[in-house]
Amino acid sequence: MAGGSGEVAAAAPLLETEEKVAAYHEGCPGCAVDRRKAANAGVPYKEFFHIWIIILVSCLPISLLFPFLYFMIRDFHIAKTVEDIGFYAGFVGASYMLGRALTSTAWGMIADRIGRKPVIVFGIFSALLFNTLFGLSVNYWMAISTRFLIGSLNGLLGPIRAYAIEICRPEHQAIALSLVSTSWAIGLIVGPTIGGYLAQPTEKYPKLFPTYSLFGRFPYFLPCLCISVFCFAVLISCIWLPETLHNHKADKKGDQASESSIAHFSDPEELNEHGTSATTDKNLFKNWPLMSSIILFCIVSFEDMAYTEIFSLWAESDRKYGGLSFSTEDVGQVLAISGASILVYQTFIYPRIVGVLGPINTSRIATSLSMMLLLTYAPITHLSRPWSQIAVSIASILKNNFVVTVVTCSFILQNNSVTQHQRATANGLATTLMSLFKTFAPAGAGIVFSWAQKRQHALFFPGKLIKT
Repeated sequence: MAGGSGEVAAAAPLLETEEKVAAYHEGCPGCAVDRRKAANAGVPYKEFFHIWIIILVSCLPISLLFPFLYFMIRDFHIAKTVEDIGFYAGFVGASYMLGRALTSTAWGMIADRIGRKPVIVFGIFSALLFNTLFGLSVNYWMAISTRFLIGSLNGLLGPIRAYAIEICRPEHQAIALSLVSTSWAIGLIVGPTIGGYLAQPTEKYPKLFPTYSLFGRFPYFLPCLCISVFCFAVLISCIWLPETLHNHKADKKGDQASESSIAHFSDPEELNEHGTSATTDKNLFKNWPLMSSIILFCIVSFEDMAYTEIFSLWAESDRKYGGLSFSTEDVGQVLAISGASILVYQTFIYPRIVGVLGPINTSRIATSLSMMLLLTYAPITHLSRPWSQIAVSIASILKNNFVVTVVTCSFILQNNSVTQHQRATANGLATTLMSLFKTFAPAGAGIVFSWAQKRQHALFFPGKLIKT
């Protein structure tokens, strides 16, 4: 009897190994990734870095234009007065988000059908092409058209978030989503930094860029070209990007594996008797954990996009219009400092905060503090140099870190509310709704900003004109 029980015990691991091998399908890229994850319990640093640079390169064109958009609209000679520049600038910023809002859900559905990698590769290629053409814009309507095409054809933001979940083991998914939001936030900061330092190079660096050169004729081409070169390098690196979508019908074991990933990060109250989320197979619009996190994501994104649009316009406006009279270099420096702070915060501080408070409470606190912080910007206009730049830098650091906190928490909640076969579509839906909100943010912010500058002496905006 003892010998028989020993044989059974010895055979158990063998049977378990055979079952795992049988669960993998030959020729399936998703199974190949799952096999690698099962064999290697460590953090996939190489894949995480690849995800990080892909998100970075896709986010750089979003906010690249904001430091020089004021001067670009001025050079197009479409605004009749200085106060009208903000009005026209808002529609250029909104065109990108409108394009992304119209197509993001479709790109997510395509990624769930044919794979994540084709959508990611095509998105990077379209960003490379049309971002270059945007830098060569000769009139206002060409600028709007190229921005719209960058947004509508670059549909990788939703699928890449699904990809980040699928490329690693469940215990590493929080790190993956933190990297997604960190790269996203840094891209939105580094983009304006590049735009601020490299726009109008013939004026800033006349020895390197003569007035009669290509960059003299197209003063906003250099920052766009630099980002397009980066896009090309990342595009080539995608040759080695593994696909994570399974090309066969999921079996019961595959479904349980996806559900265990959801259960790993779900709150105990949200789990059913089987230890999985009760909403994993619902219609996406009836999945309240998913939709509530998307609503939060959309509201914060709307506010952040409006802030990003207004910040550069406000900082570069003359003091007599209530601005700070900053140059594009000054704005770029403030945003560069903010970007560096995000990297430090997300790496060392954010994980500890979420570990103590949880994603929901962390989001509530960060949102409340962000709203209160906005009230401190108006008094900064009364400070002289260098105090105004120091105060703006501190406020910008806090503001951007509050936003990235909420965005990261919403990513965690979104991606763990659905199973793999819905994940890219869910992220595409989130990107569509977020882009729709962001479509109205720049245009609305630009209109309100222009209106406010014209009404500095009206009763609704009391205050004396600041003379310099």
